[in-house]
Amino acid sequence: MSYKVGFISLGCPKNLVDSEIMLGSFKENGFEPVNDLAQADAIVINTCAFVGDAKEEAIVTILEAARHKEEGCLKALVVTGCLAERYREEIIREIPEVDLVFGTGSIPQVASRTKAFLDGERLESAVWCDIPNTVDYLENPRMLSDNKPYAYLKIAEGCSNHCTYCIIPKLRGPYRSRPMESLIREAEFLAGQGKKEIILIAQDVTLYGQDLYGEKKLVELIRALSGIGGIRWIRLLYCYPELIDDALIEEMKTNDKLVKYMDIPIQHISDSILKAMGRRGTGQYIETLLKRLKSEIPGIALRTSLITGFPGETEADHLKLLDFVKKGYFQHLGVFAYSREEGTPAYKMKGQIPARVKVARRKALMEAQQQNVAQHNSSRIGKIYDTIIEGVAEDGIFYLGRTCMEAPEIDPVVYVTSPYPLETGDVVRVKMLCSEEYDLIGEVIGNESSE
Repeated sequence: MSYKVGFISLGCPKNLVDSEIMLGSFKENGFEPVNDLAQADAIVINTCAFVGDAKEEAIVTILEAARHKEEGCLKALVVTGCLAERYREEIIREIPEVDLVFGTGSIPQVASRTKAFLDGERLESAVWCDIPNTVDYLENPRMLSDNKPYAYLKIAEGCSNHCTYCIIPKLRGPYRSRPMESLIREAEFLAGQGKKEIILIAQDVTLYGQDLYGEKKLVELIRALSGIGGIRWIRLLYCYPELIDDALIEEMKTNDKLVKYMDIPIQHISDSILKAMGRRGTGQYIETLLKRLKSEIPGIALRTSLITGFPGETEADHLKLLDFVKKGYFQHLGVFAYSREEGTPAYKMKGQIPARVKVARRKALMEAQQQNVAQHNSSRIGKIYDTIIEGVAEDGIFYLGRTCMEAPEIDPVVYVTSPYPLETGDVVRVKMLCSEEYDLIGEVIGNESSE
């Protein structure tokens, strides 16, 4: 008997890749993927549990999907991912509408066991949570979930950094690189599907290869991927500052396919807070690196994420971070109010900051960054950029695009007008005319730019 399956993927791009791997497995098991959840015999929700807001979103999504048992065709509600790994027994106990739970180490089993459940087979358990210690599941066929001109390539799984605020090593296991040959094959597949931008993702892409080959191999991987026809841009998410070395900087300076863009999650600039977070390096090291990147790679776009309100953060620590933000190193910057997560060392730390203080500090940092964005955008007016088209805006007037200075989904967009029709994936020359808060508005000034 054939079944229909609907997917909801929450959280980060790494989760999206896992969802597409599972989707490919469901298709191999005879399932028909559907977008309308009311038609689905099975709904799979791939969850995130990094911070409190993500957990809340996951629970709300599960409860909303459960109504399809009454209103639709739903017979199997399946929860996977980080929330499943972290709260496996609680989910089954407290949300009885959930039928099956699969942790991050049991992704290969999701499709076959869901089918067995729908077939009426008696399963020995409703909870499947093997130890996450391999990357073998990423070798399975992947079914892309959209027709966007970019795709994520997960080059490693897990994390071994053990930052004191972070639960990811417990949920995803230690850092494990994928073999380079496997990544090249997948990139060739993605290019064959029309993807022009390949975005390398891992908890730390700069560490790639160290565990597998005994030395870092990111630059070698980038060079191999650059030789694949059809790939226009290669983007890196995320680069830990202490591992950005001379070789990577030189590659970004000289490789036209490696976009001049780095996401460098620094989290803070105060040495005492960095130490308490379990981060390597110092504030001075971070600032020296940023100055070097700006100097040696003209036009580079930098993004970061910060945590404010970490236990023990003083007003002086906050003001130091605020002054740092005002220096304008980053075109794109996100600020998270510290989320106190059970199972992390920071959970038990003294000096927990009141919520109202965390919110106020976050607001101050974001307001400072808004000034940086306004200055950065004004400096781009009148300039011309290669821009990749991602579709049509909701108003039907503008096309949606991005230059190499914006990563999809997390950074602003460029609203584009054109004297002739454009297709998703076109790369065109766009002159920037004005800005609207974070986003830019531009017009096509010529034919599609050359490969």
